[in-house]
Amino acid sequence: MHQWYLSYNGQQIGPLDTVAAIQQAQQNPNGFGWRQGFAEWLPISKIGELSPGALSVPAPPVAGAQSSADVIDYKIHGHEMQFVEVELDPGESAVAEAGSMMYKEPIIRMETVFGDASAQSQGSGLMGKLMSAGKRLITGESLFTTVFTHGGSSGKAKVAFAAPYPGTILPLPLTNYGGRIICQKDSFLCAARGVSIGLFFQKKVMTALFGGEGFIMQKLEGDGLVFVHAGGCVVERELKAGECLEVDTGCVVAMTSSVQFDVIPVGGVKSMLFGGEGVFLAKMTGPGHVWMQSLPFSRMAGRMFAAAYQKGGSKEEGSVLGGLGGILSGDRGF
Repeated sequence: MHQWYLSYNGQQIGPLDTVAAIQQAQQNPNGFGWRQGFAEWLPISKIGELSPGALSVPAPPVAGAQSSADVIDYKIHGHEMQFVEVELDPGESAVAEAGSMMYKEPIIRMETVFGDASAQSQGSGLMGKLMSAGKRLITGESLFTTVFTHGGSSGKAKVAFAAPYPGTILPLPLTNYGGRIICQKDSFLCAARGVSIGLFFQKKVMTALFGGEGFIMQKLEGDGLVFVHAGGCVVERELKAGECLEVDTGCVVAMTSSVQFDVIPVGGVKSMLFGGEGVFLAKMTGPGHVWMQSLPFSRMAGRMFAAAYQKGGSKEEGSVLGGLGGILSGDRGF
């Protein structure tokens, strides 16, 4: 679980565990909060993790929903390489991307389902399952998700899900954001059973064609708790109506549905060709909440590929001597 620090009029409190931080935030929300993974101090009232019931979300069902999501408890462990441990009561379930499980207790049973599991939990027919799976296929995800259910009749049981690369896991109660969050297609990690994982298309043609990672995004809907993974550290911004923020397209992790997402040219031809920031930027316009990451996976993968050994030598150490230089430097074998 995170260690939190709260600040009131220059007086700092902490470290606090999440439960204590939530209690303190309820007593006095007129301060600032920080934890590992935040790039800056944020107003307590803008931090969803410190909102009422953030550890357990027994919220009323979203209007039009056929059933409400399960109420789950959790703890987040680690710093740079995090995992979330979810605690389930008998009959409760968590839904996760295939291959994200780290460990589980024997009483928890696994079931691979076609689609996002919300269709199954709502008793949807074959067509509903096919549409759910088709949406996931378009976003580049697996056709299947895994449901982890406490199969006992008493006590609690735990299952853990690990982040796929260094970064921060964000617990987001959907009820705090109008029951809907739009996120990058590869950022969803797991959620309470009952959360719908849908497809979000950019409405504008320019945004769809040149939005980079923002071309096709996921839509998380319901009244449950979802866990989203971001690379590096996370910056949260609450945009006022009409307030704009220009962001690298790969650095956008998630946003509330009220935020308008567009793409704009990065600048002149010279900036596009030699600026190193790509051709387009994401323009986020409020009102709404935005989450940004400092290390998109595509950026990290690009640096790893550039540093990897290639025929004729790498671009880094030993490039003057080619392969011999790499061998002498000790970073590759024969």
